[in-house]
Amino acid sequence: MADKKTRHILSLSGGKDSAALAIYLRDRIPEMEYIFSDTRKELPETYRYLERIEDYLGKRVNRLNADLGFDHWYEVYGGMIPSNHRRWCTKMLKLKPFEQFVGDDPVLNYVGLRADEDRSGYISHKPNITPVYPFKDDGLKLADIHEILMSSGVGMPPYTEWGRTRSGCYFCFYQQKIEWVRLKEKYPDLYDLAKEYERPYEGSGNVFTWTSGESLAELERPERMQRIRDEHERRRKQAIVRGADLTLEQVFAAGADEDDESREACAICTI
Repeated sequence: MADKKTRHILSLSGGKDSAALAIYLRDRIPEMEYIFSDTRKELPETYRYLERIEDYLGKRVNRLNADLGFDHWYEVYGGMIPSNHRRWCTKMLKLKPFEQFVGDDPVLNYVGLRADEDRSGYISHKPNITPVYPFKDDGLKLADIHEILMSSGVGMPPYTEWGRTRSGCYFCFYQQKIEWVRLKEKYPDLYDLAKEYERPYEGSGNVFTWTSGESLAELERPERMQRIRDEHERRRKQAIVRGADLTLEQVFAAGADEDDESREACAICTI
């Protein structure tokens, strides 16, 4: 029996780095398969951005949907909202559909980690899947990614226009407090849907929140939202003053609320 042919797969998250990588590799690897693991809880802008990427690539992005969605796994996990320490959403809604799509085929999985990043990520460890990091290998940094996106006409993800710094579900627990404020202002209906998960879970009575130590009902109080805005602006100005010591991306994302956790989002969701 002949050996299986190696597949080339690039996972799009809806973020800038994976979009730039798809553009960067389009003509180098014409047999590339593009995938997006759709949680059905994404921002409207994410879907529009995927369509823009498809137009440039001239190829359809495969939408992978988990057999059972977020609400199913929310029940399975006893009403436990995902967090930095219990990332079942990434495992069940992103990684599992990806591994099912791959099967047992040998795969080179192209990941948009940049040369100016010092992180790994939530990436499959199946032995038939080998991660490849073209940006790291070629020394491309944030400014290069921005140039790729702008010169191609694809541009930055549209959610960045209203201050969101990451792709992923609209209720992603990795959001800064200021991003929750912006979600409330931009999509109050989505904010209210996220708030509905912060309820006593039937059977256990446990209550989990999206942000550490604060419910969305508390966060949306006008005086609290204003404090978050003020604190964010203060920190943003401080970051600009010491900008020589920051990367461009750190300046872009500067201004986290003082009680935001220092944490790193899952690579499969955000790169």
